[in-house]
Amino acid sequence: MKSRQDEPEASAQESSNHPWLLAKVTRRSLIASSSLAGVGALAVGAFAGRTLMPVQKVVATSTGTPTGAHTDGNAAADRTFVSTKLTTPHITCWATNAVGAGLVFVTPQGHGSAGAILDSAARPVWMEPSGAGVMDLRVQTFEGQQVLTYWSGTTSKEGHGSGQGVILDARYRTVATVATGNGLSTDLHEFKLTAAGTALLIAYPTVPADLSAVGGPSKGFMLDCHVQEVNVRTKEVLLDWKASDHIDLSETYATPGGALAKDGTTEANAFDAYHLNSVDEQPDVLLVSSRHTHTLYQISRTTGDVQWRMGGKKSDYKIADNAAYAWQHDARRRSATQITVFDNHFAEGTTGTSRGLFLAIDETTKSVTLEKELADAGHGGNAEGNVQFLPNGNYMVGWGADPSATEFAPDGTAVFEANNIGNGCYRVYRFPWVGTPDSLPDLAAQKGDSASMKVFVSWNGATEVSSWRILTGDSASALTQVALVPRRGFETQLAVAVAAVVQAQALAKDGSVLGTSAAVTA
Repeated sequence: MKSRQDEPEASAQESSNHPWLLAKVTRRSLIASSSLAGVGALAVGAFAGRTLMPVQKVVATSTGTPTGAHTDGNAAADRTFVSTKLTTPHITCWATNAVGAGLVFVTPQGHGSAGAILDSAARPVWMEPSGAGVMDLRVQTFEGQQVLTYWSGTTSKEGHGSGQGVILDARYRTVATVATGNGLSTDLHEFKLTAAGTALLIAYPTVPADLSAVGGPSKGFMLDCHVQEVNVRTKEVLLDWKASDHIDLSETYATPGGALAKDGTTEANAFDAYHLNSVDEQPDVLLVSSRHTHTLYQISRTTGDVQWRMGGKKSDYKIADNAAYAWQHDARRRSATQITVFDNHFAEGTTGTSRGLFLAIDETTKSVTLEKELADAGHGGNAEGNVQFLPNGNYMVGWGADPSATEFAPDGTAVFEANNIGNGCYRVYRFPWVGTPDSLPDLAAQKGDSASMKVFVSWNGATEVSSWRILTGDSASALTQVALVPRRGFETQLAVAVAAVVQAQALAKDGSVLGTSAAVTA
């Protein structure tokens, strides 16, 4: 990406023509954070079947479902532990040996931890400890280092967010936070870091608006949408693009007072015309997804002009019938000739099975054809969702408000599936990640009979623990090893002889000590 600091400052004339360049002058989503009601009711419904064209259609063929797995959206009781008060939804899964490398990153909504890293058995590795609302948990690169990033904040019951982007290092320490500028609150839909040390963010301010063209009040209110690029370190707003300057209200498929948008009569009932939900970058342009116009917009990063529309009522592209999408999320430009998008495809006025779409783009003929689609036995998310490319050629598809995710092999075979990810999950990813927490391991001891006691040990976020060494004694200064056991999931449990004090050491594969718990009185 071309750094905005390397570009000449806009002239007075340019600034007059394009006020969004004045940086130096200075969804309604259907989701909720962990602190609010989930979207279970919104995700439930009859998924009407839709006949899809056979062109390179890829429908998952699974190898099985685990005993006791819930596939109806009703999550089992949360996982709880003895050594820590952290909890997470009881996510179920199955996997084959063909899964991609790394861990699974989820943000379950409705209960338990709102952000979690899981292993391929759906066991937690890290649970966000603050209890804050979390969305879009993933690994990105910042200042040459792999970092953990997510949006954190609060949401309204309609799902709009007010928060900030958070960047953590491998020790789970805060490296930086970043928010939209110019007086706007940072919405939850996008937090993408760039190679230039900036972040792409979205905001949903409420503004007065004449909504008569779409059947609303002439003196009403709407949720405008801004796309901003902000320097993470300096907080300077380098780009501020406003949807209402470029997208006419007539493009929306939402209706004031309909199932997806309030009626616009008051600020509290602002109409959601655009619902921007993803921003992707190339050196000179941005690709922006607007859910409520069913359109992808390519935007010039220097002028703010819309260069083309793909989909919706004013499409500049002819889209093949089997490539058409609706209420979409997570549009990404993969190459000069390919875009991927998560096609929710059913909501207000539409029905169908959600799909991960691979679209072939011909900018000369302005045509879009379907290269591939990933669908899995009727999974349908009326909101949220994403498609991720994995290094080994696999694809991860998060089904959004249908609280599941499926990993596909290149040939379309399903090799991993997680279910019951809370009441929904905005996006799901798989990434390699090495975490070495800046904290002590947690330990708890419970006396059993007169001769033994149970020991429970865990270390939130530690990825390199191979085994646990348990030490006991009459005092913290006189401890000896009494057990050495392999790590068994997030919390390892074992029995040892009764002692006054117990302590645990986390060991790496080579036997070196990674961390030592406090000495606990039994």
